[in-house]
Amino acid sequence: MTQHLAAPAAPASGIDTDWWRGAVIYQVYPRSFADGNGDGMGDLDGIRARLPYLRDLGVDAVWLSPFYSSPQADAGYDVADYRAIDPMFGSLLDADALLRDAHDLGLRIIVDLVPNHSSDRHDWFQRALREGPGSPLRERYHFRAGKGENGELPPNDWESVFGGPAWTRVEDGEWYLHLFAPEQPDFNWEHPAVHDEFRSILRFWLDMGVDGFRVDVAHGLVKAEGLPDIGVHDQLKLLGNDVMPFFDQDGVHEIYRSWRKVLTEYAGEKILVAEAWTPTVERAAAYVRPDEMHQAFNFQYLGTHWDAAELREVIDVSLAAMRPVGAPATWVLSNHDVTRHATRFANPAGLGTQLRTAGDRELGLRRARAATLLMLALPGSAYVYQGEELGLPDVTDLPDEVRQDPSFHRASGQDGFRDGCRVPIPWTTDGSSYGFGAGGSWLPQPAGWGELSVEAQTGDPDSTLELYRSALAVRRTQPGLGAGDSVEWLEAPDGVLAFRREGFVCTANTTGSAVTIPAPGRVLLANAGVETADGKVELPADTTVWWAV
Repeated sequence: MTQHLAAPAAPASGIDTDWWRGAVIYQVYPRSFADGNGDGMGDLDGIRARLPYLRDLGVDAVWLSPFYSSPQADAGYDVADYRAIDPMFGSLLDADALLRDAHDLGLRIIVDLVPNHSSDRHDWFQRALREGPGSPLRERYHFRAGKGENGELPPNDWESVFGGPAWTRVEDGEWYLHLFAPEQPDFNWEHPAVHDEFRSILRFWLDMGVDGFRVDVAHGLVKAEGLPDIGVHDQLKLLGNDVMPFFDQDGVHEIYRSWRKVLTEYAGEKILVAEAWTPTVERAAAYVRPDEMHQAFNFQYLGTHWDAAELREVIDVSLAAMRPVGAPATWVLSNHDVTRHATRFANPAGLGTQLRTAGDRELGLRRARAATLLMLALPGSAYVYQGEELGLPDVTDLPDEVRQDPSFHRASGQDGFRDGCRVPIPWTTDGSSYGFGAGGSWLPQPAGWGELSVEAQTGDPDSTLELYRSALAVRRTQPGLGAGDSVEWLEAPDGVLAFRREGFVCTANTTGSAVTIPAPGRVLLANAGVETADGKVELPADTTVWWAV
């Protein structure tokens, strides 16, 4: 039975209605953040206990990856009940308590919403299976007859993002569409009941007091009419790098216009954030027009190498694309689906965002710290993935038998190494799970994880954690940082980025050697030691410096 609770009050601080334009939003992956009951799995009580840490870190909002009732075929992105908390994470009462505590601390809470597909255990889908062909419930998903003499072939040639066919045949002979795992059947967004259901789900969580929604696979809801074959194509393009009949169809925008109207019924500037893999930044900008969503993830920036020319191009394109629609650009370096940037930058460019090798750890961490300062200096909103403030690397040597990423167990598709960025984070220098919980952890933590823990880094002025704390504190108080839509590029040597904002300059040396440039002002912060003399500064390799001017 669904339980309704009184909504918590709005956050005690940060009441600016445009708070999201310059917000730093911290992604919590619930199963890997903190374990409150000692069962080895992170949960809502664990998150609630660590909220003061996030407040002190200096972030503005917390994005929670899915905690809904789910069989966990894809770590909660297969939702069985959108109005219930999975018992492994807690209860609605725990969610209510978390929301109230977060708001008391001045933190906003954004929750994941998964509208492209449900779990195959969802009541609608289970009833559709029981009732058989012709059931009205089957119209809420994509059930089709197969091709071939006896319907033995899939209805079309679409492939799953996780590898293999995007269709599964049921006992009565019909096939259903799943762009991801077979346990994740796609909704049919041509059906009005699906629209009604998700508007109701939005209101349920808004009534609970959430401050917004990160919309999973926001580009995938609407499929091209007739579900046409693709023909010969590159499997890697399934992530949105090319035009596909099941991604980025124009019909998705009417859905988000209707959702935006729902959000305007509530006080406190609630927001929608699009996970939209699109062929271009300009296509992503269509999701954040004034009557649609508020932000869209900048995947083009996430995939950019540590290279000054490449970074400048993506920054310029991103700002230019968002400016006409009046939306902020967003910047992100890591999340739960890609290799952590401390490992990505430790490897040669061109290996992609899912890696099998640890690379040069020292080089990766130095570049990651510099890249973070660059990201936090850019105009707009920034996303931080749990543990990146500790400089955590990907765990690249997990045994196959402990991996749980469904794409790892498929024949093709994504590389299937997402578990490496999902290993529970360390809080203390010792203990069975380095402070993650009283017991073990659902994925094994590496030996030496405690050296990277919150406890080990707190108070160490040279630590990555203290660098993040300092950067976020400066960002809150320094004029010219945070929200905005442009930068003024300054002359700089090859391999160096230099730009000005009001009262502020950022310089970033992406090369492997020291570079001498004119000192633009007073040093505010740097990821490595710098010295100025005679009006000049020597920027060490892979170093970003913030200046007050």
